Amino acid sequence: MPGMTDLITVRRAGTADLPEAAALFAGYLDFYQRPAPPERVLAFLRERQERGEAVLLLARAQDGTPAGFVNVYPTFSSLSMAPVWTLNDLFVAPTARRTGAGRALVRACAAEARAAGAVGVQLQTAPDNLAAQALYRAEGFEPDAFAAYYLSL
Repeated sequence: MPGMTDLITVRRAGTADLPEAAALFAGYLDFYQRPAPPERVLAFLRERQERGEAVLLLARAQDGTPAGFVNVYPTFSSLSMAPVWTLNDLFVAPTARRTGAGRALVRACAAEARAAGAVGVQLQTAPDNLAAQALYRAEGFEPDAFAAYYLSL
């Protein structure tokens, strides 16, 4: 289900879109100071798509320029006993910021999740990423009551 604003269109990325999505994903990794070789980024996205493990949505400006992406992992909530989607990665290219691309991506993600039967979309963001937090709150996301923990292996 595509999402759309006046300037941005969003649709599921296909195989042909992966090189452009990988370039955006590399920008996302750089933003979080986790650079990776381009071939590794492309292989990671291709593998997720081939295995059906992720939904990758790509935003484009009116002229077709890639503007951003959202990478989502469909999963389940044991407490809800229903599917939920984990919005794991969202990135808007610096040149496309303040164009509505982030909002369009979030809305398209929610629409796709709803159409797939998910009961919710969950996400985490850095505590200092106030712009993202403002966007998520404006789109109806609320902080949950659970503390997030991570065990590095």
